[in-house]
Amino acid sequence: MQKIISDTHQMISNIINDNMPTQAVASALTKHKLKGHVHLIAIGKAAWTMAHAASTALEDRLVKGIVITKYGHAQGALPRINIYEAGHPVLDENSILATQECIKLANELGEDDELLFLVSGGGSALFEAPAQGITLKDIQNLTEQLLASGADIVEINMIRKRLSQVKGGRFAMLAAPCRIFAIILSDVLGDRLDSIASGPAAPDSSTAEDALKVVQKYNLELTDLQRKHLLTETPKEITNVETLITGSVRTLCQSAEKSAKLLGYTPYVLTTTMDCEARDAGRLLSSIAADTCSGKNAFTRPCAIIAGGETVVTLKGNGKGGRNQELALSAARGIAGLEDVLIFSLGSDGTDGPTDAAGGIVDGNSYANLKKQGLDIDKILANNDAYHGLQAINGLINTGPTGTNVNDVSVILCR
Repeated sequence: MQKIISDTHQMISNIINDNMPTQAVASALTKHKLKGHVHLIAIGKAAWTMAHAASTALEDRLVKGIVITKYGHAQGALPRINIYEAGHPVLDENSILATQECIKLANELGEDDELLFLVSGGGSALFEAPAQGITLKDIQNLTEQLLASGADIVEINMIRKRLSQVKGGRFAMLAAPCRIFAIILSDVLGDRLDSIASGPAAPDSSTAEDALKVVQKYNLELTDLQRKHLLTETPKEITNVETLITGSVRTLCQSAEKSAKLLGYTPYVLTTTMDCEARDAGRLLSSIAADTCSGKNAFTRPCAIIAGGETVVTLKGNGKGGRNQELALSAARGIAGLEDVLIFSLGSDGTDGPTDAAGGIVDGNSYANLKKQGLDIDKILANNDAYHGLQAINGLINTGPTGTNVNDVSVILCR
C-alpha cells in the first residue's frame, strides 16, 4: 500500500507542475508581438503566476500592471505591478476596490496602447464592479445562493455577468479603443470564453431569457432591481480583443495520463467533461474501481483511470468541505476492504471550496478507519462536512495555492 500512496503524491506533484501557466504565457508573448505601450491586468487564482511570467518576458516594455488574486495566492512584489488580494468564492470589498483600479487604467488607455489581459478561474469573484444600484451585499447574498444551489459554473456566471459593469464583455467595451490580447487559463468545461471568469472580454452567448430560466430552476431570491438588470442584454459582438486559451481540463488529464505511464500504470481517460453531483461521481468511480479489482471490466492492472471536469455540491448541511473532498469521501464505502486501490480527487488550484485543502484521498482502509473513530459517512456527507471526515483519517490533499487553475481531476489507481 505504501507504494501506491507514494505514487499518488508523485502523480499529484507532476500534474500540478505540468499545468503551471508560466511557459505557456511566455510562449504566447513570443508568438504575439505586442506593439506600443503595454499595460497588464491579471485576474483569477493564477493571476500572480501569469503576471510574473509576462513581466519577465516583457521587461521594460511593461508600463504598468494590476494583479487581482485570492488571499494567499500572491507570491511577492512584481516590477511596475500593483498586487491586490480579495475574497473568493464570495467577493468582498477588496474585489470592488481593486476592480475600480482596473477600470481607471482601462479608461486611461488609447488606440496606441495595448492591454495584456491574463484571465484564470476565480476571476468572477475577484473582478467585480456591481451594476448601478446593486450593492456588495446584494452580490454576496446572490453568490451564496448560487453556490449552495447545485448550479454549475456556466449557470452561476450567467447570472453574475448581468449584475456587473465588467463581466459579460463589458470590460472590453470600457477599454476600447485600446487593443486587448487576452491569455486565458480555462477552468470551465468546454472552454466557454463567456463563462471563464464570467467573460469580461468575451461576447456573451447567453440571453436574458436563459438567465431567467436559471433563476426559476434554482428558485433564487432576487431584488426587483436585480431582476431589472437581469433583463438587460450583454454585448454580443466585441472587436478589440484577440484571445488565446493556454490550458484547460484536457491538458490536466493529459498530464495525469503522462504521469501514470511514468509510474508504471496503464492510463485510461474516462472523460474530460465530468459534470454531476460530487458524491454521485465518487460512488461511480468506486464502483469502477471495485469492478477493476475483480476483473469484471476491461481495465488491466496496474492502471490509472482518469476523469476530469467539475462536479457540483448542493449544500444542505453546515459543514466544511469542497467538491473534490466530497467526491473522495463518497468513494470510500465502495472500495472498502480492497487492497492496492486508491482514489484521489484534486482541485488544480490547491484550494477546494472554502478550505485549505486541494482535495481528498481514500483507499480500502478509509471506511473502516472512519467507523473505528465512531464517524458515520452518511452523516458526514449529509452535513457537507467532508473536510473533517477526511482530516480524521489523514485523507486531505494539502498543496497550498498552486499558481494554476485548470479545473479538477479524479483518479483511480489500481496496482
